[in-house]
Amino acid sequence: MASDHRLYLIRHLPTAGNRERKYIGWTDEPIEPVEGVANYRFAHSGIVYGSDLLRARQSAALSMPDSNYVADARLRECHFGEFEGKTYAELEMVRDYRNWLDDPYSFAPRGGESLADVEKRVMDALVSLPNGAVVVTHGGPIRITLTRFSPEPRDFWSWQIPHGSIWKFEWRNHDELKEGGRCVSLSEVPITGKGSM
Repeated sequence: MASDHRLYLIRHLPTAGNRERKYIGWTDEPIEPVEGVANYRFAHSGIVYGSDLLRARQSAALSMPDSNYVADARLRECHFGEFEGKTYAELEMVRDYRNWLDDPYSFAPRGGESLADVEKRVMDALVSLPNGAVVVTHGGPIRITLTRFSPEPRDFWSWQIPHGSIWKFEWRNHDELKEGGRCVSLSEVPITGKGSM
């Protein structure tokens, strides 16, 4: 099927909190030192969009050093409220946490956001972007986008989003995205040895 509107979503590189499997939502951690990161090359305007949090900005600067970064707080990770900075092992017996795992779109952690809240702000950001936009964001917003737009519907928790992974979404036109239509093509983009897509 022909497509005329594309978006690329990239998950930021890992932080210390990610390595420790903590919920770090709005905690503004830097990425860990990395070696051998490919410079991504996209046929785009030279502008990269993304979360205003440090780990997204640093990932873009490292992977696409010649691009201009446009930060947008709407592309942030979920605010995990009282779960922020904690691990599954620390939370697994907490009733509010179990409720959130069972129904994250309806239930928000105390002081945080439900996935319905996150979805609204992320979708507002994505529909405002130009064709071919490259976006550096977080696992939650990418999972939300995959759950909402994948041609083959899947549950939010079923998606695996490795750090540095790139997801390419294609629609027939921008209106299909704006109206919430499923994309006509979805792929996790492989990186060549030279970082080209």
